[in-house]
Amino acid sequence: MRRAPLDVTLIDRRNFHLFQPLLYQVATGSLSPADISAPLRGILSRQKNTRVLMGEAVDLDPQARRLILKDGGTFDYDFLLVATGSKSSYYGNDQWSASAPSLKTIEEATAIRHKILYAFEAAERTADAELRRAWLTFVIVGAGATGVELAGALGEIARHTLKHDFRSIRPQEAQIFLLDGSSHVLPAYPEDLAADAERSLIRLGVQVRTGVQVVGVDANGVTFRNHRGESECLIAKTVLWAGGVTVTSFGRALAARTQAPTDKQGRIRLNPDLTIPNWPEIYVVGDLASVDGPDDKPLPGVAQVAMQGGAYAAKAIVARASSDRPGAPKPLRPFHYFDKGDLAVIGRGAAVARIFGAHLSGLVAWLVWLFIHLMYLVQFQSRVIVFIQWGFQYVTFSRGARLITGEGIKEE
Repeated sequence: MRRAPLDVTLIDRRNFHLFQPLLYQVATGSLSPADISAPLRGILSRQKNTRVLMGEAVDLDPQARRLILKDGGTFDYDFLLVATGSKSSYYGNDQWSASAPSLKTIEEATAIRHKILYAFEAAERTADAELRRAWLTFVIVGAGATGVELAGALGEIARHTLKHDFRSIRPQEAQIFLLDGSSHVLPAYPEDLAADAERSLIRLGVQVRTGVQVVGVDANGVTFRNHRGESECLIAKTVLWAGGVTVTSFGRALAARTQAPTDKQGRIRLNPDLTIPNWPEIYVVGDLASVDGPDDKPLPGVAQVAMQGGAYAAKAIVARASSDRPGAPKPLRPFHYFDKGDLAVIGRGAAVARIFGAHLSGLVAWLVWLFIHLMYLVQFQSRVIVFIQWGFQYVTFSRGARLITGEGIKEE
């Protein structure tokens, strides 16, 4: 939209863009929050047709074409593009979030970092063998890309980064469990790549338990049912949630106001041009959107779907807004998603990738992962800083952002 004859207003409840694929590296001390974030005003400072406003959308009046913010502010629109993403889902057990933080925001990432690093500190101080074992037991619920990446990073922290830092404990004796209800890790990936990823996790000391259903989470650990229906309990002081996502509160309000059809996750079922049925001026992209791919199955909620959807919606709005001008762009065909593949990293020199149909694993996949994630960071400065940080980490296993922030040391 940057050169289009449009007045664009970007409204976000935060003043920065967050590169979520690297958020787990903040949670595990590899990077600082500023390394993967960029101020929105800085990104768009030279885009003269765009203004950036900080505010949280909570409702809208689609008949009047009016957006309503939490503080009571209202904004009229000709076209509305909604990209509010998703939030973590505990499948109706929101009380679990107090004991098992998820990974969607910078605040959650720093809370997880605190939780992981404090566990080693607490284990170092206690003389009780059973309590020490509980502090050195880590459970990750959900073996999708986020869960696998967290588990791999935890394995490296315990077996390499902290190996020589303590005197009363051996961090490499930490137990790391990865739980999932599917039959294998990375359930959305081809089985051969999932098997490679699992082998890499096992080499890092991660214990993978698939085909299980979590039924309880509290401050003392996790209770789950195995594939035989038997109940098991893992005593652990550190539980991390990577189990699933659901729509945002504004997404639910949007569906209610427009009477839009939704899927079982609450995502809005869209027309082929990414508009809401009966509301051609409202576009939805990203995790809130549900649109079918070539195989008539809904497209996955991943970054590349959101990016391609955002580019398509922007071009469609420009074409429609300029339709009465000479030389205006032609109306676009229905949205077509081009699947470039999937990437997941497990640890140093270990990753899996499906790229244009080719299956890669190991060092080659890891190098591809590094290059792609560096290129998609918004600011050039961030690319340089992250590249240098990764270089030091590759050589030394050091993680320079191992800060325990937030609440101070407390007795537990």
